[in-house]
Amino acid sequence: MSAIQALGIRHGLRPGGTALIFVCAEDTGLSERVQQERAAAMAKPAVLVLGATGRIGQLLQLCPPADLSPGLSAGPSAGLALRLQARRGAADRWAENGLGDWRIFDPLAEPAALARAADGAHAILCLAGPVPGRGAGRGAGDMADHIRLGEAAVRAAAGAGAGCRVLLASSAAVYGARSGLLAEETPLQPANAYGEAKAAMEAHAAGLAAELAVPTCALRIGNIAGFDAALGGWRPGFTLDRFPDGSTPRRSYIGVQCLAQVLAALLMAPELPPVLNIAQPGTVEMGALLQAAGKPFGLRPAPPAAIPEVALDVSRLQTLLAARLAAADAAAMAAEWAALEPDMANE
Repeated sequence: MSAIQALGIRHGLRPGGTALIFVCAEDTGLSERVQQERAAAMAKPAVLVLGATGRIGQLLQLCPPADLSPGLSAGPSAGLALRLQARRGAADRWAENGLGDWRIFDPLAEPAALARAADGAHAILCLAGPVPGRGAGRGAGDMADHIRLGEAAVRAAAGAGAGCRVLLASSAAVYGARSGLLAEETPLQPANAYGEAKAAMEAHAAGLAAELAVPTCALRIGNIAGFDAALGGWRPGFTLDRFPDGSTPRRSYIGVQCLAQVLAALLMAPELPPVLNIAQPGTVEMGALLQAAGKPFGLRPAPPAAIPEVALDVSRLQTLLAARLAAADAAAMAAEWAALEPDMANE
């Protein structure tokens, strides 16, 4: 049994917001059940997910809001219907079985298609945008796409109907190479092109959102265990910095399944602040995370400019959740990633 089947049995898995049905040779009811699921989804609040084939988008298909435990959510627990956006060819792996409500278009080149996809939506979750070192083809290295995509999401929400809001996937990279506990009010000081693009996206989107009266929240997401440079970027011969006290870098992290639960809760929340740090409380040593995952690594002396610890203040996030997030734990995060990794597609 694969990891996706194990999760499906345990969580009632529904990739793309519809039921995942394991079909035996004699099962002839797939089409009817898929149609029933789609009809049921129409009664749920819709969320347009831009960039649904990226890593977080894939995560939401493997652990969708319709099926997650409502324990973190203070809002309704009936779930959300995901409208999944991808550019042509990118959604083949997920849509080949007819599962998922896919909208195939380029959100920058086809604004009319974006408007149609957003029509009547409860929210737009913008995950789209290039990531350094990943992706190929149009815009893969164009960090300014983050700004354009953020603005496109806000404009689409403005035309989608009353109450549609935007959640923008930003990054802790907007804080730059700063130590200490970083709250949302901390002045931004991005140290690379990606952080600069995310900071500019936040600013441009906030200005346009104020002008168009669209509720918008920028999610400053910390390290995601499995999508990060350590656990996610591990290869044979991987090395980490070692500081004089013997420790490896400590960072704010969030587990993949925890992230999916948090996003579901925020999408259901009645109101959100303009900016929100996303991580579990505390920090995790990168070395401890690799050890928990059984990944061997080497050590090298940390350079003088290396920062031992970077932590996000998640007090604001905690107030929005019905239950407090569990403290960051290397073993738990490694286990969450191990359960999902086999079913994550390479970008």
